[in-house]
This record gives sequence, structure tokens and C-alpha cells, in this order.
Amino acid sequence: MDDTLSITLHFGSWTLPMTIKRDEEYIYRQAEKLIKERFSFYTSSYPGQNSEMYLVMTILDIAVQSKRHESNFDAEPVLEHLRPLLEEVEAALITK
Repeated sequence: MDDTLSITLHFGSWTLPMTIKRDEEYIYRQAEKLIKERFSFYTSSYPGQNSEMYLVMTILDIAVQSKRHESNFDAEPVLEHLRPLLEEVEAALITK
């Protein structure tokens, strides 16, 4: 069974044919939707800009959201709090 899928994403007058993993189609479709939504937001909020500026605004917006999301899921602070508890559990198990 072929694990890839050919899709075409549409952004305004641009089309982007791609070959992707079949199980990632939903992610690509959601990304396409997000890009269109953010692009539309910027074109309506800041009229009179050129297409490149709208693209830059859209890319920056999505990149900032991605970095915020990435930092929100930093597990290291949680692990720092769990380490002493794990050490206590291990010590209790060793003494039994």
C-alpha cells in the first residue's frame, strides 16, 4: 500500500502541489486553513499593503504562535519538580 498522497494546497491564485504522508493530510489541510485565516485577518486589518507584506505578517504570526506553543510544553520545569519525588519513591522502594 502506498503511504504517500498527492495533494494540492491553494493560497489565493497560487497552487502548491505536494506529495505527503497519507496520515498527515489532515495536518496539511489544517495548516492551509490556518494560513488562509491569518492572511485574511491581516489583509482586512491592514489594507493597502502588498502581498509580500501580508505573507510576512502571516508567517511571523504563525511562527510566534508556534514558539509560544513550544515553550508552553517545555517539560523540564515539571521534571525538576518531579525528580525529588522520584528520588523519595526510589529510596522508599530500596529500604523495603
